[in-house]
Amino acid sequence: MLNNIDACIFDMDGTIVDSMWVWGQVDIDYLGKHGHEVPKDMGKEIEGLSMREVAFYFKNRFNIDDDIDTIINDWNDMALFKYKNSIKLKPNVKEFLIHLKNKGIKTGLFTSNSLVLAKAALKANGILEYFDAITAGCSDIKGKPEPDGYIITANKLNVKCENCLVFEDLIKGIMAGKNANMKTCAVRDDYSMYQDEEKRKLADYYIEDYYEVFKNRK
Repeated sequence: MLNNIDACIFDMDGTIVDSMWVWGQVDIDYLGKHGHEVPKDMGKEIEGLSMREVAFYFKNRFNIDDDIDTIINDWNDMALFKYKNSIKLKPNVKEFLIHLKNKGIKTGLFTSNSLVLAKAALKANGILEYFDAITAGCSDIKGKPEPDGYIITANKLNVKCENCLVFEDLIKGIMAGKNANMKTCAVRDDYSMYQDEEKRKLADYYIEDYYEVFKNRK
């Protein structure tokens, strides 16, 4: 899987950390504060969008008076404690990052989440130092399945897109990697099991545990 690969670029939520559970409660609490319930169709509508795009979606759909930066800051405040204290790594993530470092393969992160929460989760789990570049969805960037974030991250790493391997847990993320002309590896996650069969078909590779990538490899 790592042959001819100069960089591995990871999604974060659901891919290297088990964190998708946080946002269901954040949505309930945030919309409740503004007098709304969470619509049943909202999850599919915002899947893959950057945090800034989701903020625009909330503002327009629910007539939120706050500006976009205030909405994002509110979400950061609501989720930060959990990202610092309750979010854990998927099995063998750190071991895999060490393996990549030893092989001289660069590492990047492209998350739809905010930079504040990304750094909080990575630092709390002792892996922030292993990433050579981070691109976050709180900036003005197109969400997935658009390839922009992955291309930007490859440029930060100074590697060609065709020599990158993307790790993703959702269909739109896998599509973003493929649209960037990168190899893709789907990662099993309980939150997206309803997509599992399609993920296996779409991605170049599929893993349940990062140990599968580097076992028996020197």
